[in-house]
Amino acid sequence: MGGLYEVLQKIKTKPGMYIGKASVSDLFHFIVGYEFARGELDIEPTAWENDFHENFQPWVQKKYHVSTSNSWAKIIMLHCGSEQEGLNSFYRLLDEFQNRDKSLEPQRKVTASYEVTNKS
Repeated sequence: MGGLYEVLQKIKTKPGMYIGKASVSDLFHFIVGYEFARGELDIEPTAWENDFHENFQPWVQKKYHVSTSNSWAKIIMLHCGSEQEGLNSFYRLLDEFQNRDKSLEPQRKVTASYEVTNKS
């Protein structure tokens, strides 16, 4: 099986086959389980998976102007009338997230500490 992105594309075309029904909440739980299983099997996440897991939640919060400890799925559902609509919104947001201008994101500050020893 490929990485998470490939799995999400399969789910997009046949959600009932992979997550039971077209539901953004069920998709969220699937992704959490997928991430957990890969971790248990010591499978390193891809760069895309790292980006998604680290940045999608804060990106959705910023997009919807909310600061909450709720999941991205719950934030999406606040703006949708049904789980199906939420799933459709997730895929629209995912496309937008992938095509975002990363140059506008705050850069992580990397600092290094160097210890100089004086050998006399």
